Amino acid sequence: MGLVNSLGQVSRRDFFRIAGTYGLSSTLFAAGAAGGVLTSAGLARAAESTYKKRFSKQPRFQLKFGAAGFNPQNLLIERAGALEFARDLEERTDGEIRVEFIGNNQICGQLSCVEKTQQGITDIYAASTQNSAGGAPYLNVLDYAYMFPSRAAQYYFFYHPMSQKVLREPYERMHGLKFLFTHCELRGIQLGLKWADKPTVTKLEELFGTKNRVTGTQLGRIAMQALNLNPVPIAWEETLDGLKQGLIDGAETWASAVAYANMSPVVSQSVDLRFFCGTEHTAMSAKVFDSLGGELQDAVMESAYWAQVHVQGANEAALVKTVGFSEPQLPGTIFVENDVRVAFLDDAEIRKAEEMCSPEFQPQLWEQWRERLNGWAGGIDTYQTIYDIAREIPADMKPENVEPRRWWKG
Repeated sequence: MGLVNSLGQVSRRDFFRIAGTYGLSSTLFAAGAAGGVLTSAGLARAAESTYKKRFSKQPRFQLKFGAAGFNPQNLLIERAGALEFARDLEERTDGEIRVEFIGNNQICGQLSCVEKTQQGITDIYAASTQNSAGGAPYLNVLDYAYMFPSRAAQYYFFYHPMSQKVLREPYERMHGLKFLFTHCELRGIQLGLKWADKPTVTKLEELFGTKNRVTGTQLGRIAMQALNLNPVPIAWEETLDGLKQGLIDGAETWASAVAYANMSPVVSQSVDLRFFCGTEHTAMSAKVFDSLGGELQDAVMESAYWAQVHVQGANEAALVKTVGFSEPQLPGTIFVENDVRVAFLDDAEIRKAEEMCSPEFQPQLWEQWRERLNGWAGGIDTYQTIYDIAREIPADMKPENVEPRRWWKG
């Protein structure tokens, strides 16, 4: 599993000793770029070389990147692209922009990263759009139930020029943030250990009445209530304990989030309900972006595009080869090693869920939020617009086969 194993040779103490010499970002970038197994001496050499390259000139802009709970190990489980983006941006601008990457919840967490960037404490942030929706409510636009039928449809939308009009422009205007790129998965219910001895879930009804953690998304709660999944708001950082102690039956999140957050030991079944977005995105302060000038702005967009293409391929591979989110599951994956079964529901069960909770079949549940979001978007029917775009590609298209496009070029 690449770095997950490669840093296993380097103790935490040695890692921070090296970071103390060459800076955390240089050490993280060096670790993230490593191919084989790293020793402490190897990491120190790579960090020194990275440091020398990065500090060979004075940057015109130094940007602070707050990346919730991310580090080089877990960014190889959930391929959110944060480190790749930062490294590429430095190289692409020949050091004119230098990025200080601060992960591991050191400067902000899943719920607070968006606010730290809005307040100017950080310049860039990475967190899920659902957790960020508390501080930037327009992000709820991604969370209508069953708007996206597949991960391929999600990638297709984020590359689509209309994503400017229906997502990025209103988000920037309302919240002062520039949506750069995102990882794409769909949320399901991750059941705790009390489901370990029960048969693998095959029917939607088996989940009715369970108590499940919900994120900061207001729209996600609507879907969960309609599906009788009793949403309980619990901070991401406290979800592990909630599952461990059996205070909740499960949590709504996506497969690689379970794996990267070390939640697999307390999850027994990953139910692929696919009922709304799971999108770990990276965004930037619009004010900072505007201050960069034309050439560096172009570089930010190209690095964001490159990171989006990287994430699309890398996360699809990691889901199967690292996480174990497949049928059959590959040996040696995180899910297999922690006895997490994947419950893929058949089309009829997904359709049943869709009819119970989606705006297409239950429009009254969504009226208030839909009206609000449409107003913020300047009168566009946000749900219908995204729903239609998501169905422009064949239903069975593989996510890795979606053609990348520079969304801002139309």
